[in-house]
Amino acid sequence: MALEAMAPASRDEFELHAPANTIERHYALGLALRALKPGGSLSVSAARNRGGLRLRRELEAFGCTVEETSGGHARICRTLRPDKLTGIDAAIAAGAMRHDDALGLWTQPGLFAWDRIDAGTQALMAHLPELTGQGADFGCGLGILARAVLQGRRVRGLCLIDNDARAIEAARRNVEDPRAIFRHGDVTSLRFDPPLDFVVANPPFHAGGEERRGLGIGFVAAAARALRKGGAFWCVANRHLPYEAALQAHFASHRQVTVEGGFKIMAAVR
Repeated sequence: MALEAMAPASRDEFELHAPANTIERHYALGLALRALKPGGSLSVSAARNRGGLRLRRELEAFGCTVEETSGGHARICRTLRPDKLTGIDAAIAAGAMRHDDALGLWTQPGLFAWDRIDAGTQALMAHLPELTGQGADFGCGLGILARAVLQGRRVRGLCLIDNDARAIEAARRNVEDPRAIFRHGDVTSLRFDPPLDFVVANPPFHAGGEERRGLGIGFVAAAARALRKGGAFWCVANRHLPYEAALQAHFASHRQVTVEGGFKIMAAVR
């Protein structure tokens, strides 16, 4: 169950791995404390360099008495929910989904590029051709790339997919086009029948604060499985990421469209 859906004072205990983003972490801590009954126990962990060193002070600021232990590169804080909490309403409000007037988008702290238009996405949008048929946006995030794709009149439909339910909710609000459908899930495990005409993606390559090149390689393989023969895959990646071997293995042909600003745009044909 999502933290947001938990009724106040409904839980006796709670375990939480705290996010690295400060606003998102305060939001999660506030929701967890709100969900606990007075006297309920909370155990929170975080990597030392990803918020762990600040956990104790942050919980104390909410009115908690904290016991702290260290293990490996992590900090673990344990506390009992006090009768009176301080500042959780403000923390929850600060981390909730909101409309960013400057961006013109619905967004939420902790989502990828939640407070800006990602430079890689901008580069891909600048080089996309007019796409045709039925397609998908793998790892759609806020829906920025999808909105650019749907400007094409020959696009019959676009499936926006992300494994973060918050991203899907934001994308639903940001992409008001009847051709768009939304799926919460892992693109590497989804199947499409009939196959798609095109896939676009700005694949992730970080998880838990570490670079994981296998994530993007998984997107490449998933795109190949999703496409019909002759279908097109367009993606952007940081220029150092070695996706070419995966493109060679899964597609009939591929090319590097351009390299600019630290990013490379790649196109492949199934």
